[in-house]
Amino acid sequence: MEGKRSCLSISIPSDLLRRIRELTLSILTNLSNGQSPVVQIDRFRNYCTETSGNCYCNCGISVGKELLTLQRECHTRRLDVLLRVLLVVQTLLQQNRHGSKRDIYYMHPTVFKEQSVVDRAINDICILLQCSRHNLNVVSVGNGMVMGWLKFSEAGRKFDCINNPNTAYPVPVHVEDVENIIGVARYILVVEKESVFQRLANDSFCTRNRCIVVTGRGYPDVPTRRFLRLLIEKLHLPAYCLVDCDPYGIDILTTYRFGSMQMAYDAKFLCVPEIRWLGVFPSEVEKYCLPQQCLLPLTREDKTRVEAMLLRCYLRREAPQWRFELDLLLARGLKCEIEALSVQSLSFLSEEYLPSKIQGGVYI
Repeated sequence: MEGKRSCLSISIPSDLLRRIRELTLSILTNLSNGQSPVVQIDRFRNYCTETSGNCYCNCGISVGKELLTLQRECHTRRLDVLLRVLLVVQTLLQQNRHGSKRDIYYMHPTVFKEQSVVDRAINDICILLQCSRHNLNVVSVGNGMVMGWLKFSEAGRKFDCINNPNTAYPVPVHVEDVENIIGVARYILVVEKESVFQRLANDSFCTRNRCIVVTGRGYPDVPTRRFLRLLIEKLHLPAYCLVDCDPYGIDILTTYRFGSMQMAYDAKFLCVPEIRWLGVFPSEVEKYCLPQQCLLPLTREDKTRVEAMLLRCYLRREAPQWRFELDLLLARGLKCEIEALSVQSLSFLSEEYLPSKIQGGVYI
């Protein structure tokens, strides 16, 4: 049994149910014949640390296979979890219902033990069935928010952000049901965290700058990334990203642009290659005269994270300026938050920093 990622996701429930039947029938046939079933799961990655440049991480092809058999105890447990989750997915598809990853976890908490076990099984199932997670009717609990010059509808419900462009609306969980997107904005701004999003809302940033602002409130969930991708595809607007000047902020930035390793099999449907880094850059900390109290030393964990990020092939290949900034962050050994810019004034971020950088083309 082999799972190969095709270039297009299958989205018809009947096709998925057929594949589920074929997979389970193959396992049952092997067991009834006294044979150990072997499940082959393709593996994908969105980056590597190959320094020669001979990598294929951006091609959406499998970089190897993982074979699960009953001959290894750890594989037996993984197959047990996979089949339990697959049964839930089959029920969701048959009944045309949706469930969250958390819902699935609580169906067998003593078996699963932790959420990450369910997450891994869902990713394995997507690879085996050649589909995306939403095709399984498994949804994430949405954390993202959006505001600005935008209208859209989701499953018949209308969202008119334009009517009050500085009011936050939740990012749709069922992004595949979003339609009738209308935008009269000049650009899309993605901000790392909710506190900055609220600062911009309080300062009526969207009204003054005729834009759309999105936040994933930290590491973005799948609906936020899919919704952002959809907006850019439909509205053809430039997109900028504002993150903290620290390893976690820059890692969040790379998640938006290049995708995550955990969902590398679906990177082409989730990443936003058009997004540009707006700040805060390590190279501009001195320019804005941030006092020493606003700067924090990098921890050992921070340094390890930066060193690992510097090895990622996509930064060498597609974003050398990002690598320069990471090198500088590591060399100076200091980090800061976006909010540190408020040392200039409470409205400095919304009235001076962001408009001047966007209008002046100061992004990478």
